[in-house]
Amino acid sequence: MQPIRFLIPSRTAAIGAVSALLLSACGGGGGLAPEETRVQDTRTSFAVATASLPFAAMDGTTVQTDRWSGTNAGAGYRVEVPKNWNGILVMYAHGYAGEGNALTVSNPAFRRYLIENGYAWAASSYTKNFYDVRVGVEDTNALANAFVAIAAANGRVLSEPARTYVTGISMGGHIAAAAIEEEAQQTAVHKRRYQGALPMCAVLGDLSLYNYFGAYQLAAQKLAGVPAVAAPTTDWAALAPRVRDAMFGSQTSFAPVTPQGQKLKDIVMNLTGGPRPIFEQGFANAPLQNTVWGTFGRDGTLNGILNKQGIDTTGTVYRFNASAAEVADFNATIAKWVPAPDANRLRTDGLRWVPQVNGQFRIPVVTLHTLGDMYVPFHMEQVYRDRAEANGNGQWLVQRAVRAPSHCDFTVAEQSEAFKAMADWVEKGTKPAGDDVKTPATVADARYGCTHTRNAGGRDDSAATVASRATLPGCNGS
Repeated sequence: MQPIRFLIPSRTAAIGAVSALLLSACGGGGGLAPEETRVQDTRTSFAVATASLPFAAMDGTTVQTDRWSGTNAGAGYRVEVPKNWNGILVMYAHGYAGEGNALTVSNPAFRRYLIENGYAWAASSYTKNFYDVRVGVEDTNALANAFVAIAAANGRVLSEPARTYVTGISMGGHIAAAAIEEEAQQTAVHKRRYQGALPMCAVLGDLSLYNYFGAYQLAAQKLAGVPAVAAPTTDWAALAPRVRDAMFGSQTSFAPVTPQGQKLKDIVMNLTGGPRPIFEQGFANAPLQNTVWGTFGRDGTLNGILNKQGIDTTGTVYRFNASAAEVADFNATIAKWVPAPDANRLRTDGLRWVPQVNGQFRIPVVTLHTLGDMYVPFHMEQVYRDRAEANGNGQWLVQRAVRAPSHCDFTVAEQSEAFKAMADWVEKGTKPAGDDVKTPATVADARYGCTHTRNAGGRDDSAATVASRATLPGCNGS
């Protein structure tokens, strides 16, 4: 049985595969395994936290808006429409909400920019928590489709939006990127066409994020001399202290590093995007790194999103500063995790369990990513660029790097400018500037990321985000 390589299918091949799947679902084609349930499907205790849904008018603005909240097909929602609506709807997808049962809704951080420029926005809770991008796409699309009816139910008659954009952060960025894919357009139950997208700090490589987590764990175990097996380790809690002792001078921090820890640091640098500014600060970010290490020791099913092991490290190349012979031996002898070939196959009942981001889109897309992110690393941007180029869609993608040390720690100005760039591209045909995410020498330059980084905070910014920027290398040539 050959392992999945997660090759990027051509546009024609992907559509053909989807068409064949749908024909089989209708009784033709044959040969498909019957649909089965998974652990995520058995989780039925989720409930909308209805008391948290109503939201107040934004302070410090003269813009008047209608604000509605409620539930739609089992998901909570918030909708805000300026009185002077410009006819465009922005769908906002929130990030990972954990494994609890309470379903909540988040406002976009750049809400002020949206309403002050006439945009309506809507956000859904999703009907389930966990890393369930499938329901995130469906619930976001369903809310977009219900927008006019929700307005009418609240006494305001609106036309269908002239355009609909989709944006989101982290898992929500995965949702935004997946929602615009041709595969999602073919297979989603709730279908919605978007005219522009802004995925931020997004899981743009779908399962390749989990491949990174697996490779990171395997490298740490090997360097620590802790045996690793050819399947995801489930006794990680017992092994972790020993691995940490071998890598770092403390059980609670990621500095200083031991000689073996330095090799791990080199490996992680290359797995997350290569040499670049702010990597050092990101690697030393203990809370973020602890979140990454908290993903180790799982069984490869993404906590029940899949039924079978889906992590693939067979194509991972580990690079670190040592002799060529040592690096070659390391790569030849490290344990490799091989996914079940059908762990994330096409479904007959809607989207894949982990919707893929194939780079098959033909609308303007602007992305935003921090350079120091160890959790959803900058490498996701490189994967997305490769996939878009492989499908002939690179001209539709503009990517921006931000000099920040954590996950999604953008300033509001960075998000607002990126949204404006995407919207102007759609509405005026003006393709915005972006950053080259692939050329190693460019990414490694000390000033990389300066063009689109805005460190000055505003009234809607987190004080912690603004404070962290002051500790980073500047862009003034110093």
